[in-house]
This record gives sequence, C-alpha cells and structure tokens, in this order.
Amino acid sequence: MKKAWARRALGASIALAVGITVSGCASGGNNGGGGVSGDGEYTGPDVEVTFWHGWTGGAAPKIVPELVDEFNAEHDNITVKAVPQEWGDIAAKMPLAIKAGKGPDVAVLHGDDLATYAAQNLLLNADGIVEGLGYTADDFPPGVYDKGNYDGVQYAVPWSVTPLGLYVNKEVLAQAGITDIPTDQESYLAALEALKDVGVQGEWVDGYVFTGTFEFESLIWQFGGELYNEDVTEATFNSEAGVEALTWMTDLVKDGYSPANVAQDGNIKALLANKTAFNWNGVWQTTNEAFDGLDWAAAPVPQIGSEKAVWSSSTHWVFPSNKGQDENKTEAAAVFVKWMNDNSLGWAETGELPAANSVREDPALLETYPNLQPFMDELEYARYETVAPGITEANAQIQLALADALSGKKTPQKALDDAKAKADQILEQNRAKYGD
Repeated sequence: MKKAWARRALGASIALAVGITVSGCASGGNNGGGGVSGDGEYTGPDVEVTFWHGWTGGAAPKIVPELVDEFNAEHDNITVKAVPQEWGDIAAKMPLAIKAGKGPDVAVLHGDDLATYAAQNLLLNADGIVEGLGYTADDFPPGVYDKGNYDGVQYAVPWSVTPLGLYVNKEVLAQAGITDIPTDQESYLAALEALKDVGVQGEWVDGYVFTGTFEFESLIWQFGGELYNEDVTEATFNSEAGVEALTWMTDLVKDGYSPANVAQDGNIKALLANKTAFNWNGVWQTTNEAFDGLDWAAAPVPQIGSEKAVWSSSTHWVFPSNKGQDENKTEAAAVFVKWMNDNSLGWAETGELPAANSVREDPALLETYPNLQPFMDELEYARYETVAPGITEANAQIQLALADALSGKKTPQKALDDAKAKADQILEQNRAKYGD
C-alpha cells in the first residue's frame, strides 16, 4: 500500500518553527467539556469535529465515509466531518493550519511523523485522553503504543499496523519440488538453490523503499543490530549487523538468486507473472486483486539472523493543538477515536491490521480475512518506526545505501558508512532545528 509512504518526499520534514503551547485535555470534565470516560461517552454540548486523513483514491474510498456516517448516526451530540487529502498535502498544510487555529480536531499520522509534530508543539498532550479512555500499552501489539510517546508524554493512540511478510508463488515453488514454505536461513537458501537449479531466480531484491529498505531493516534487527543509538543522536546501521544484512541482500544478486538492477515494483510483478517464488512485501498486498487466480500463500518472513524481527509501519490518532482549540471538540474527538478503534474490524479490507488487540482477537477477523494470519503472528516481534523529530530525512540515507550496494557501485560497508555520515549530519541538524 504505497500510498502510505507516497507523501515521504513532501513530508519528510516539517521545518516550521511554530510557537503553540501544548496543553492537556482533561478526562473528567474539568476543562469545561462533558468529559471522556472509559466507555467512550461524551456528554458535552453539540459539536462538529473535523477529521483529516490521507486515505484517498484507491486507499480506502468506501470504508472511511461508511464508518464516519455510522458514528454520526449513533451520536446525537457529535458530528464528524472527514476531510480526505493526500498525505503529502497534510504534511504541507497541517502545521500552518494548526498555528492559525484552523487545523483539524483529530487526525491520523504515521509513526515516523509523530515526534516531528510533537517537538513543534503541534499536538495536544494526550496523557489525560488516553487515561480517560482506559487505554494502556497492553491494548495494542508490543511496542507500537510507545511510538506515540515523545519526551515522556503520550501524544497518540494507535490505529493500525502494517508488518512485512513473505509472499509465495506456490506454482513456481513447486517447479523446484518444494511444498514447504521456508522459515529460516537454511531452508530459505535451500529453496533458492533448488529454484536456481530449475532456472528460477527465487527472490528479486531491490534497492527501493518498497521493499528493499523494509527487508534490510528486518534483517539488521534479525542480526542483532539497530538503526540508531538509544537517544537517536547517531546512526548505527553501518554496524557489523548492518553490513551482514546488506551483504545478505547483495549476495542474492551475486549468487544468482536475484537478477541485478531490479526495477521498482519489479519483484512483485515478477511474482505475479510466475517468474519468481518469493517477495518480501507488506500486509497491504493481501488486498491486491492481481493475486486473484494465482496459487499463492503468505507467511512470516524467514528468520535469517539469530533473532526474530520484522519491519512494520504504524498509524496513530492525534489531537492537534490548534490555537484556541475548543476543548469540547477535543473530548468529542477522543470519543470518535475510541469508537473507531472499537469498530475497526472492517479496516482490514484496506490492507492494514487494526491496532486494537480486542478487534484482532475477534474470530470474525480471520474468518473474513484469512490471509492476515501470518501477519498477525508476526506482531509479537514486529519492530516499528524510530521516534525522533525529522527522522524520515535520516532514514532516506538507508535507501541510498541499498541502491549503491545492490548496483555494485559500493561495497555494503562503504555504502553504509557513507550513508551513516550523511545521516549523522541530518540528526545534528535536527537537534538544532527541533531542540536537543
């Protein structure tokens, strides 16, 4: 589901220095509103809540308005007005709109954008909201709730998660006499070698964000490494684990398991055209209608390293700190968030997993969307975005390193060292821009 990252070029950094005071939203009605309870009730005056989101076009054209309409029908004192727009447009418009007091009352952001907004005081402190709604980290997959925490304050409520998985063309795999989907390095290499023996390059590896960067990040974590140090002041993706991860990917080309210079989307197209057996790709591909009629399966990504790990993105609800923000609207927006999470089972049709454990544990989810099982199994060890202001600019250096190494322009070590040097400069600039 590339639309979730298509705005990266535009929204990699929100460089506006804005002076908005962060304030909390009380959960017990002490701020003039009717209050928010764990039952998700709002008892204040009638309000219209503005909701900005980036699911436009083919992303989710039906379910968003359907859910909003259903919510509005069930709540006499709250009317939610959804304002869909491109993710890049949100990144460009929302900071200025919030400063002018014209931003939304609630919005959805990706995990790697949260700290950038929080550092600029563009979001309300949501500690009181989260407490009032009864949410804790235990209500969501391990690790994702904390991505909404910046500098000791909770600014967000998780909405969805999108882990990477292994897509398998079973017909191509059968050409090599293989019926069992590989689960670890040994079985994966054995499958690639068997496929090579029958003239099939089993995994087409690329140097793009989709899906090379996500594969690399999964691998570096599997080999025991980290992308950055603990306080995100230094890139560490050029570590021994990082080099091992990138070498694994370049060796796929070197050993003939992958063609060189795979074009963007070339790997998923090759899988669909019966030219390859494996593709590391996101859960969003489960909704790809091109799979109709293909003999395929999804599985957890194989454990190549010593640890189980897999990349995942996430989206989160946030409450903008508009100049003169109406506290009643914020409280009503919190009720909307709770209702949406509670009623998010159908969100799986967009190719995203609902973040709420209570929804994913509903048997109806897998009965309706059985292909989600392997992705749900991965959530116990999924890894999410780095929390740091302006981090997407530093992350972009990883993709450049992959492109250099996979094209043979640089060795994995050299490519990652050069990327680290640039990333460290960006991190230093971010500290000056957003505060240390």
